[in-house]
Amino acid sequence: MGEKRAQYGKRILQGLSGYLTDNLGKGFSADNLKLMRRFYVVYSKTVIGELSITQFSPSISWTHYVQLMRITNEDERRFYELEIADNRWTVKEFQRQYDSSLYERLALSRDKDKVCELSEKGQIVESPQDLFKDPYVLEFTGLPEKSLYTETELEQKLIDHLQQFLIELGKGFGYMGRQVRFTFEEESFYVDLVMYNRLLRCFVLIDLKIGRLKHNDIGQMQTYVNFYDRKVKMPDENPTIGIVLCKDKKEALVEMMLPEENNQIFAGRYQTVLPSKEELKKALEFEGE
Repeated sequence: MGEKRAQYGKRILQGLSGYLTDNLGKGFSADNLKLMRRFYVVYSKTVIGELSITQFSPSISWTHYVQLMRITNEDERRFYELEIADNRWTVKEFQRQYDSSLYERLALSRDKDKVCELSEKGQIVESPQDLFKDPYVLEFTGLPEKSLYTETELEQKLIDHLQQFLIELGKGFGYMGRQVRFTFEEESFYVDLVMYNRLLRCFVLIDLKIGRLKHNDIGQMQTYVNFYDRKVKMPDENPTIGIVLCKDKKEALVEMMLPEENNQIFAGRYQTVLPSKEELKKALEFEGE
């Protein structure tokens, strides 16, 4: 019985496809009609007997929606809709953000109230904590996951793929320089990467470490941040943010080294392969318990 109904439905769909193609032209193949039906199911809802359709953005193309419809988690799907419209991601850029589990990574870096905001407002950048994600995914560098490369090689790969790196960092970032030198007490220091975030109106300093985070890495970044706050930033700019990107870190060590109300220095992990969405989802579920 089920097979007969399936065959009947298939014939109906093929007949409708032929009719629409003859009368309206291309674009009405059976496969496209299935996608149109799926679009209706996902994006329509009945309210007191009347059909209510979600407000759509002209920045989101049909190809975007074809991929969005595959996301079963409504909060996650809504987050990507907002981000596509706000950032004007191409389909390729959206696919990369989805494949790198941007939603789960941002959610893991936030408390419960902030997680709810992701699906209601997208990523809002109002404080230094809003910029942070863990881990950062740098698969576009093409580097192996094992530490068979130097910090200099990692830095060069990030510069070679600067556009992708800025997108991975998040909203409002601009590149200012690499190996930026400053001298204090006749000693020279070099900041691996200097960025500026126009939304927070502050410098963002990035230090790259290919191994596990050590206590002196935080101390070094504190020196960089202090110098920029006291010698470089303008009076109307906000305090400098420092991010140490490392392959591995111990959360307890980071918490002990930083002030309780820290909002300037962050230690984030990075990886050079795409993360497992299932593992991140499980971690997110664990956090919510």
